[in-house]
Amino acid sequence: MSSVWGKILHDLRNPLFRQGYALMANTVVTGVLGMGYWLLAARLYSPEEFGRGQAVITAMRLFASLTALGFVGALARFLPVAGRRTPELALRGYGLAAATGGVAALCFLLTLPMWGQTYSVLSGFWPGLFFLASVLVWAVFTLQDVVLTGLRRATFVPLNNLVFGIVKMGLLVALAGALPSGGIFVSWVIPTALALIPVNWLIFAVVVPRHVEKSDAGQEPPRLREIGRFLAGDFPGTLSILGIVYLVPVVIATQVGEATFGRFSMAHTLASMIELLAMNMAVSLTVEGSFDRAKLAENCRRALRRAFMIVTPIIAVAILAAPLILTVFGSAFADEGTTLLRLMSLAVLPRVLIEVYLSALRAQSRARTLATVQIGLAVLVLVSTVALFPYTGVNAVGYGLLFSELLVAVLIFGNLRKILKVGETRTPVVTQGSSGAA
Repeated sequence: MSSVWGKILHDLRNPLFRQGYALMANTVVTGVLGMGYWLLAARLYSPEEFGRGQAVITAMRLFASLTALGFVGALARFLPVAGRRTPELALRGYGLAAATGGVAALCFLLTLPMWGQTYSVLSGFWPGLFFLASVLVWAVFTLQDVVLTGLRRATFVPLNNLVFGIVKMGLLVALAGALPSGGIFVSWVIPTALALIPVNWLIFAVVVPRHVEKSDAGQEPPRLREIGRFLAGDFPGTLSILGIVYLVPVVIATQVGEATFGRFSMAHTLASMIELLAMNMAVSLTVEGSFDRAKLAENCRRALRRAFMIVTPIIAVAILAAPLILTVFGSAFADEGTTLLRLMSLAVLPRVLIEVYLSALRAQSRARTLATVQIGLAVLVLVSTVALFPYTGVNAVGYGLLFSELLVAVLIFGNLRKILKVGETRTPVVTQGSSGAA
């Protein structure tokens, strides 16, 4: 046991692992509290309201993330080296994400009859206005964690989401009697809005000034043109991946009843949390690769080892215990979601390879290759899901993910091996505090 703790303490001296572990801890905190939240929701609200709440929250996150998730790679890549332009870059990201998300949400509300009965709850001026405001709030909420990570302060992220999750659960219980219709969505949005105030005070009053102070005065901040070229390659690909994460569930919501969607969404949410563990170390890899490209190959190897070491036993538990896990929410959840949870969990293994490869490409600013891989993966997932849906129902999402991610992992494996062996040494190390122990 002492050797394990010694290994962990040694890892925590390395920014790559410290950031990655903090984001993984955040995923665990979010996952545990999320399961508690949805377990309470399943007990306190009707099956139809449970599914409706899941569907509306998924739609909110889809539109809020249209640009917000597109900026994740850019902020992780350029915030570490932004220097005096750090607050400007963060605020531009917030503003553009909120503006484009708001426009997309408005278009959604204006075409609401096209999206099926599930979303009719948003019809009317006040429900629509509340949904629009929630999209703006969630766009900023999504990026604030990325800003903290890009500035090597990811350790604050799990604390923020711990408080957010507890408040959200408390409000869910409080609104069960007072607001039986819409209480799930309201309990999700209000704590999100409240969380923006202290977290962004921390970012702009404490973290950003310290980051700017430690920056190398001679280091030229990235120009908007350079960031724009990166986004031109990264954003279309990220938008494509967004289709896998959020658009697929929204499409499923238009094809099945509210209660069925609620059961599908629970299995989908649990599997997505496992996938996030793989992505967490990859985001940290992008940040550290931007600080020091000379160690990119070494950091890629370390990220792969740690990611597989952590997610493999979790995937094994999810596959073996899927029926038991879902039975906690009710027998119907286990009946309809077991196969989906198993398939999506298994698909995380090839996703580890893909995410590490994508993060290495971001650190190298290889935007064209980045877009090609992401768009290709998204097209494969969407086409295979749509093709299989008439035959396998909601399990088509799992089959589509597993097939597509295995195929892409095989296709990129040769290039990933080259990165692992060679790395990039042409770009000088960025001076930004201590790089941590090797």
